[in-house]
Amino acid sequence: MSNDDCIFCQIVDGDIPSRTVFEDDTAKAFLDANPLSPGHTLVIPKEHHETLEDTPEDVAAHVFGALHRLNTAVQHAVDADGANVAFNDGEAAGQEVPHVHGHIIPRFEDDGGRPIHAIVGERPDLSDAKLDEIAEKIHNQRD
Repeated sequence: MSNDDCIFCQIVDGDIPSRTVFEDDTAKAFLDANPLSPGHTLVIPKEHHETLEDTPEDVAAHVFGALHRLNTAVQHAVDADGANVAFNDGEAAGQEVPHVHGHIIPRFEDDGGRPIHAIVGERPDLSDAKLDEIAEKIHNQRD
């Protein structure tokens, strides 16, 4: 996808309006146009990066810093009881817009929502040996 075709890049460029709640040189945050709850906010890097892997570490840290600061503000603004903060990273994970973005989804008691552990159907049954193997592979993949 080119930056010209990316809806989030068009929002950054001002070609598509947004209800912006935060902006600096690196990141932008705005209300989701199709919110899952009142106050549902997206936080994006202004440069086009499709996934977390594609995002330079300093930019990712800046975006997470904005998420961290905005999480409390969003919850207080809508009098939420909590929030889910998450990234859908890649199409298989449900990422619909191929421009990395974090969600702040305010949650309310008895809203009918489920915890993040409910996003996967059946949980795998992993032995200690398999868990050790996966942990070692992750450790060895780090930069």
